Amino acid sequence: MITQEVVSATPREGKFNKNAARRVRVRGRIPAVVYGAAEPPQAIELDPKQITRILHSETGHNSIFDLEIGGVKTQTKAMIVDWQYEPIKGNLIHIDLKRIALDKPIRVSVPVQLTGTPVGVKTQGGILDQVLREVEVECLPNDIPSHIDVDITELAFGTILRVADLPHGDKLKYISDESNTVAHIVSVKEEAAPSADALAAAGPAEPEVAKKGKTDEAKK
Repeated sequence: MITQEVVSATPREGKFNKNAARRVRVRGRIPAVVYGAAEPPQAIELDPKQITRILHSETGHNSIFDLEIGGVKTQTKAMIVDWQYEPIKGNLIHIDLKRIALDKPIRVSVPVQLTGTPVGVKTQGGILDQVLREVEVECLPNDIPSHIDVDITELAFGTILRVADLPHGDKLKYISDESNTVAHIVSVKEEAAPSADALAAAGPAEPEVAKKGKTDEAKK
């Protein structure tokens, strides 16, 4: 979704290693890279407070804003495509931005919001299990929805809400497999704690470091 936000960035010069990135953060800024639109990648630094505000907005990482680099008034449409948090304090430590052409379709992940109380919960004593919280779609930048709403009032035991059941239209193409389960009703027994065998098969849990899995070293 296109916003009125203007993000001011400063070009980064010199070496782009771990120490250089740390110096950027010490100054209260955040290292970033912008790429796309058939232009070479450019290393920049940004205000982390402004990026955090965008990520926490209604449209979140699907927000399209004007990127102004080095005080040059020529602005580029851009959006956040990847971001990384420091695992202990939770501070942003790196951002990837992508230049956006408004006349070309792009693929984005959009949240799915379920509305209504399912009959499987209201009268059948079940529990709602939302399997997919985001779906990948393709559309023009102007047509990116902030979220996809679907009424689940009639969802009962034995029925499954799939991607194919979500609202469709000419402006939106679903990339996620339409047979994938979005939500269904399960019994309390199915919601019981996993068995020891299941936990052993899953392996030890690891702390989340990056929103989309990139390491700190890969961001420099």
